[in-house]
Amino acid sequence: MKPSYHSPWSLLTACLLLALLVGLVSCSAKEATVETETPPPAQENQEHNGKIVVTTLADLPQHTYALEGSVSELLADEAAFAAFLQEVKADLEADLKRYQINDDATMQGLYGSLAAMNMLTGNHEAVIADLDQVRALEDKEAAQLTNGMVTRSIIAARQQVGDGASEETFREAFAAELQSRVDELPWDVVQDSIEESKGRAEIVTVNLILGIIQSQIDPMVAQSGDINSDQARRVVAMQMAMTQIVPVNDIVASVYGDYIAANAVEKPNIWPQRDIELAADGTLSTVVVGIWDSGVDAAVFGATMWTNAEEIPANQIDDDGNGFVDDVHGIAFDVEGRYSTELLHPLGDQAGKVDQSRLYMQGFQHVLANIDSPEASQMRKYMGSLQPEQVGAFLEGLSFYGLYAHGTHVSGIAGAGNPAAEILGARITFDYHTPNMAMTREIASRHADSYRRTAQYFQAAGVRVVNMSWGWGFKEIESSLEVNNVGASAEERAAMADEMLTILEKGLHDAMTATPGILYVVAAGNADNDVAFDRFIPAAFDLPNVIVVGAVDQAGEPTDFTSGGENVVVYANGFEVDSYIPGGERMRMSGTSMSAPQVTNLAAKLFAVDPQLDPSAVIGLIGDGADPSQGDQNFMLINPQQSVHMARTEG
Repeated sequence: MKPSYHSPWSLLTACLLLALLVGLVSCSAKEATVETETPPPAQENQEHNGKIVVTTLADLPQHTYALEGSVSELLADEAAFAAFLQEVKADLEADLKRYQINDDATMQGLYGSLAAMNMLTGNHEAVIADLDQVRALEDKEAAQLTNGMVTRSIIAARQQVGDGASEETFREAFAAELQSRVDELPWDVVQDSIEESKGRAEIVTVNLILGIIQSQIDPMVAQSGDINSDQARRVVAMQMAMTQIVPVNDIVASVYGDYIAANAVEKPNIWPQRDIELAADGTLSTVVVGIWDSGVDAAVFGATMWTNAEEIPANQIDDDGNGFVDDVHGIAFDVEGRYSTELLHPLGDQAGKVDQSRLYMQGFQHVLANIDSPEASQMRKYMGSLQPEQVGAFLEGLSFYGLYAHGTHVSGIAGAGNPAAEILGARITFDYHTPNMAMTREIASRHADSYRRTAQYFQAAGVRVVNMSWGWGFKEIESSLEVNNVGASAEERAAMADEMLTILEKGLHDAMTATPGILYVVAAGNADNDVAFDRFIPAAFDLPNVIVVGAVDQAGEPTDFTSGGENVVVYANGFEVDSYIPGGERMRMSGTSMSAPQVTNLAAKLFAVDPQLDPSAVIGLIGDGADPSQGDQNFMLINPQQSVHMARTEG
């Protein structure tokens, strides 16, 4: 779930609403996918066992649902919602029978949605079967073990006490059922998942969900008069959460809290013993590191910033004649792809609100990580009192701050422990507003051109490695069109989104291909999906100068959120990573946005040790130095000490 139509891969923005919404149904449902009513003609000839084979996100089937009035009104009308639910469920079941979808994450999302639908209709036997399907498709041990735990406990408690039992009797039975399931879990495997689930239970309220509906979905329906399959399943999950999950959140938080307290042993942190800090001993070569991100606060890094000595700061003149005005520490492009002179994300309409948003962001991180702090307490109190009409502005402020801090945080990780590193910023700008602005062909073309110009700038500045903790996807663009009522139908929007993504894809691919001497380190993303199936760019690119990075936690175990697939080469720590934020303070953040710069950091150290290396050689050293997570060959963990040792001995 990515709240802006083109967003950096960070839990701060990309997973904020994912944590608040998808996690609500407690059935390990992945992010819902977009569908098309009629598959492309080419797919009709690809059949397996009588089913049409689907190999990419854009080929999935799609439906639209006409609505009279708002979604808020729909949820309040029992009969109208029942009819809506029946229609959405029938389409989903028909699609599962007709199509063979070759992506486990997508199938988990569909079965998770089906579980929510069956829960709302009281078909508990079907819910358990759906959750079992999700579990069978899951490859992460923690997610397998915690699969649908709250939902399964609700069902077991209802069956135990019967329909005529009092609410108090049910709650007692539910608490006992949940406790018995939690007590069986291995703490060392599920710790992070349980801590995050506890935090979510503490801050998710009916008002929060209603506020998300009113600020994000109702305006879209008012414009178009309908919603697509993606949004329809999201609405179902919200109704299930409000009626089934939120009423027992206090019990969930209490049971999980007791379990955490009883097992209060921190996971081991494997990363300090793997890290290596280079000494400024005169043997290192300067390495320019490009941070292609949402903006960098150059003042935080001082002399560590790459500097264009031929440019006079803030005189609005292109002193060196390179086509860029005031590019002292790098370049920037705005939300529409036009050149800007502000290297750090501009405050815009968030001026005067940054300090408050920073505290809320810190509090949100602490709640999900089970850190007892004043910021966490303030966050719980504030979200408990939040009214629906306040939710939109609150989430917009969080989204803004995530973008505002993102590039600086990434820079701090990428440059740590390397006195030879110089940071060059290249800002791209994302829309944090609700609703997002609509993507257009003109904007897509400007962005594509900005990618080419940025890569050329990197090359001219002698950049050796570039960090890219961001990405584009089909759904993000399609959503921006739907929310702004662009296009006459879902089919037209899908075609427009595909065209625009192709423009962006070509521009970015051409830019990276044309600069083969630069290593591009790409974050896999936080949607727990296959980056190739979902056509996320640049994570889906297969280029010799690209390395895609997933996220594990402090113990080297896969995070719940990390995306994967064959394109993901190595994994690095992306859990509660400490680094700088604008102004020079520090904050812990999570996401593949934080794991990618760990690999960028390693690559920069390898270039500093041996400047004769090329991207292919650096990728080889990173891979050869990596070792599997607890023997799992699918999760190769970087080992900076080993890779740098290899570079020094082999060089």
